[in-house]
Amino acid sequence: MNKVAVVILNYNGADMLARFLPSVVEYSPEAQVIVADNGSTDDSVAQVRALFPAVEVIELGSNFGFAEGYNRALAQVSAEYYILLNSDVKVTRGWIAPLLAQMEACEQVVACQPKLLSYNKKTHFEYAGAAGGFIDKYGYPYCRGRLFDTVEPDNGQYDAPCPVFWATGAALMVRSSVFKTVGGLDGSFFAHMEEIDLCWRMLARGGVVMAVPASVVYHVGGATLAKSNPRKTYLNFRNNLLLLYKNLPAGQLAAVLRVRSVLDYVAAVKFLLTGCWGDFKAVLRARRDFNRIKKDYTAARNENMRLAVTVPATSGFSLLWQYYAKGKRLFTQLPKGVND
Repeated sequence: MNKVAVVILNYNGADMLARFLPSVVEYSPEAQVIVADNGSTDDSVAQVRALFPAVEVIELGSNFGFAEGYNRALAQVSAEYYILLNSDVKVTRGWIAPLLAQMEACEQVVACQPKLLSYNKKTHFEYAGAAGGFIDKYGYPYCRGRLFDTVEPDNGQYDAPCPVFWATGAALMVRSSVFKTVGGLDGSFFAHMEEIDLCWRMLARGGVVMAVPASVVYHVGGATLAKSNPRKTYLNFRNNLLLLYKNLPAGQLAAVLRVRSVLDYVAAVKFLLTGCWGDFKAVLRARRDFNRIKKDYTAARNENMRLAVTVPATSGFSLLWQYYAKGKRLFTQLPKGVND
């Protein structure tokens, strides 16, 4: 068994692999590097085999999405630690060592992430994970270094390692044994929010998730789906509701879902008024589909509640209120306690 396997899930990403796989191969000597191909129709697989003979290729045959694609790929990988790495990430020299040291130092740490900086604006954090993720009382994710669309410059303000609620799927190190024990990623999510769901389950079963800023990578972001994309809007809204349904304790679930119903329709109206017709319809469809399929997730919810040994604390405030009503644009300006 390998100690570390870096697994890059690819779908028609020949250009991204040509740009960023060289840094992964060069700066990951302690790891097995694997490209798992999600049924690409470009020349990704042939390119990797021709230019990077040391990189193993797993061909999945179809596009299973991010979540199920990784589940199927990782089932074929033997390693103590997996690193799930997006194809549009440029890694830096020594990036694995701090992550591995954190995992090896404490068995309770089940997952961690590096500091994500923007490849296109290297002085700033990157939207998808920045310096570690959290979630507010109504399910809105945010990061050290990113609140909604406000991304901070990196001035070393988040360079201390820190327990977080979720680690980004763009560059996620996880213990393979724990990944398997909690059931891996939820393949039905397809893409978006699946890493938060995974981290929530791991936290509830006693694990710790860490941000390790001594490790630095640069992420392009938005390489698979553009930020303003109705498909992405649909998946984010639907999966966020499923995330809450699967993981929130009974004492919180009904009240949170009532508030979210109002907030989601407000978001839909905002899309409509700003001319984003596709996003407007995507929100409505996400809510309709959530209400239609949530019964299919009752067994998963019951299992999560049964196996939980602790209740992971979401932030006790509303991020929308803090950001829009109180003008808080920086992570350091948010209330410090989860119940504030």
